[in-house]
Amino acid sequence: MEKCTAIVLAAGQGTRMGTSVRKQFLKIGGYPVLYYSLRCFQESPLIQEIVLVTEETYLSYCREKIADTYGFTKVKKIVPGGKERYDSVYAGLMACTDCDYVFIHDGARPFITEEILKRGLAGVRKTGACVIGMPSKDTVKLADAEGCVKETPDRNHVWMIQTPQIFQYSLIRKAHESMRKKDMTFVTDDAMVVEQETGVKVCLAEGSYQNIKITTPEDIAVAEAFLDEK
Repeated sequence: MEKCTAIVLAAGQGTRMGTSVRKQFLKIGGYPVLYYSLRCFQESPLIQEIVLVTEETYLSYCREKIADTYGFTKVKKIVPGGKERYDSVYAGLMACTDCDYVFIHDGARPFITEEILKRGLAGVRKTGACVIGMPSKDTVKLADAEGCVKETPDRNHVWMIQTPQIFQYSLIRKAHESMRKKDMTFVTDDAMVVEQETGVKVCLAEGSYQNIKITTPEDIAVAEAFLDEK
C-alpha cells in the first residue's frame, strides 16, 4: 500500500494581512484557517501522516491549540520552518519517514477537498510530480523591463497554480537537495525545483476556484462567503 504524507506549511508571517495574529491562525467560520486543511487531510483515507511546519515560537501552540484541541491524530510531527518557504518545505521533507508520496500544502488554503486529493494522487502516479491548479479565467500578459506588454500567452495554455503539489518523495527530496547547493531566491513553488533539477514532466490536475490562499483582509471575507455557501 502506498504511504502518503501531507506536509502542511504554517510558518508564514502574513505581513499583507495587517494583523498581529498570523493569517493561518485567524478564524473563519469559528475555526482557525489552518484547521480546515488539516481536517481534510485527517479525514482522507489517502493520507497516513501529517507533518506540520510552523515557526519555532508556535510549536507548542500548534500542538496544544490545533492538533490536540481538534483531535488531528495524523499530525505526527510539528517541526520548525526556515527563513524562506523552500527552507520550510525542506524541513518538512526531512521529517518524513518511509513515505511514497508527499502532498505539500499551504496551510493558508483552507478549501481543499477529498476530490482534489484524489485528482492529485492520480496525477502524481503518471510522472512522479503533479500540481493542482485551475485554467486562468483572465487574459494574462507578460511585461518587459519598462513595464510594457511583451507578450500575451494563449489563455487556453495558462493555469493558475494552487496547492497541494504532490511528488514522489525520493524525487522531490533529491531535487531540493540538489537545488540547495545553488541560488534558490527565484523559487516560488516546489514544481519549479523539480522542473529545474530533474527534467521530470509535472502533471496538471484541477483544483477548485474556491481553493484560494488567505493573504489579505479581502480574502477573509471571500472565505466566509464560501463557508456560508457550504
